[in-house]
Amino acid sequence: MAKTARATFFCGECGHESPKWLGNCPGCGSWNTMVESSALQVKAGGLRTQAQPLSSVQDDDLRRYGTGMQELDRVLGGGLCRGMAVLLGGDPGIGKSTLLLQVAGHLASSGATLYVSGEESAAQIKSRATRLGVKSDMLLINETDIAAIEAEIDRLRPQFLLVDSIQTMHSQDLSGSAGSVSQVREGTATFIKIAKRTGAAVLIVGHVTKDGAIAGPRILEHMVDTVLYFEGEHHADLRLLRAVKNRFGSINEVGVFEMCETGMRQVRDPSRLFLSGQHMPGCAVTCALEGTRPMLAEVQALLSLSPFGAPRRMATGIDPGRLNLLLAVLENKARVGASNKDVYVNVVGGLRLIERAVDLSVALCVASCVKNRPLFENTAAIGEIGLTGEVRAVSQMEKRMRECVRLGFSNLIVPKLDAKYNVPGANLTPVRNVAEAAALL
Repeated sequence: MAKTARATFFCGECGHESPKWLGNCPGCGSWNTMVESSALQVKAGGLRTQAQPLSSVQDDDLRRYGTGMQELDRVLGGGLCRGMAVLLGGDPGIGKSTLLLQVAGHLASSGATLYVSGEESAAQIKSRATRLGVKSDMLLINETDIAAIEAEIDRLRPQFLLVDSIQTMHSQDLSGSAGSVSQVREGTATFIKIAKRTGAAVLIVGHVTKDGAIAGPRILEHMVDTVLYFEGEHHADLRLLRAVKNRFGSINEVGVFEMCETGMRQVRDPSRLFLSGQHMPGCAVTCALEGTRPMLAEVQALLSLSPFGAPRRMATGIDPGRLNLLLAVLENKARVGASNKDVYVNVVGGLRLIERAVDLSVALCVASCVKNRPLFENTAAIGEIGLTGEVRAVSQMEKRMRECVRLGFSNLIVPKLDAKYNVPGANLTPVRNVAEAAALL
């Protein structure tokens, strides 16, 4: 016998769930954002599935399918798997639909591919496919009704399903307009159920909010297998595809693309894009590890006398809190003071560095700017700085050294504990603390 669950209310801003309507959301504090979600039919009765021994489980479904783009396959962990649900987020106009259409064109050669568009008509998709040079005969459907899409999927049984975008999907069983929290959550749950039931690999496009999070409740990121973020500036051609969750591969992998007239072009050697080649005070090169890929990046610093009592600290590409910590360590342990100066730090090319191995390069570029002395030519600095001023060892240093030498940066300032590696062509300068590193200037 079927029973009906109680009606619940969700916040349209943060997705907070409540059994009753509230004027003020307890989760985010927004007013008048609670919307009702219609109750779902829950069937009571016997179990529909039976438990099975682990030894009898087949792992044939883990075979990978290439997307035609090595950069995307790298971020996915080697390609798509059967029954895999991928959520691709990014700002409007960043190139999500372009990348999705290019991927769909390649997947069509591996199996039946259904492209579901709720934003563009079939004629618009055909025009864009012609411009991008996509010649495969994929299946298109321009529909926003989830029930109609599910019926078509059951008829066609596609091997690959691409949805653009989840914010346009609508279910007649729920109240609220398309894009609301309940509609987005129900639509995502339906497509994930289809993926697990039919074995189709599903790619879902989702827009992001002003603060950079995927629009809709945060539970969406827990429901899917993989979450990818498409990053980049609208006025620049460079695009970064970053994995923040992946049940089938490594997280924090980065794929690099360049937007051009024929769509997304893969960048096979991104390290060269982030190096300006300038040799002057305030510039330092480091090697960051994004997933399994070492990438060289250039950090620049600018200091100016502050007319205010509280100098400004502005960082682009690194954590501003980490910059304040490094400035305090420099002044206390290396006697390199910038307390009366505005400090601006930027990572060239729009790259975002999140690991601690870039601490030494940030400290050196600030010290170089204070002393008005550049680092030696073809020099890169790698290392983490602690609160006592010590330069700590970092992981996979040998791989970082080889990448630096490959691009011509043979002089390496490294932690003393990492000076044990013997990389051909590398001239190592080990330092124990930040004072020794600053003295090299």
